[in-house]
Amino acid sequence: MNIVVMQERHLAALAEIERACFHAPWSENMLREELGKGIFLVAEQDGRTAGYVGCQTVLDEGYITNVAVSPDFRRQGIARALIAELTAKAGENKLAFVTLEVRESNAPAIALYTGAGFAPVGKRKNFYSNPTENAVLMTISLI
Repeated sequence: MNIVVMQERHLAALAEIERACFHAPWSENMLREELGKGIFLVAEQDGRTAGYVGCQTVLDEGYITNVAVSPDFRRQGIARALIAELTAKAGENKLAFVTLEVRESNAPAIALYTGAGFAPVGKRKNFYSNPTENAVLMTISLI
């Protein structure tokens, strides 16, 4: 597996992964708007785009927008590798912390983030729709 910065060549495949993973997927144009901003990393495996993680930055704060892995590449440690690389890059960029929201019922994702050093710091009531669900707010401090 190779992890690289998101580029134009990845956008169509990432939009397809978004559609496979989320009820409200980001479009190719939405992904394009993030090129060169924040920290957006793509995992490539066997010559294919396997997944990505996106993190918008504001001053010394990082906000993970999406973590998505193609159904064809799940259970291979790709999300774990993407999160590890993201937190390493965030530290290099002198971010104080990185935070994210995750569905309260998404136990596998919560376990992934906990294993990567994120800790629950609060909840956002009715944050998600289809179905309506609370979000767990998780953060990792980098300083």
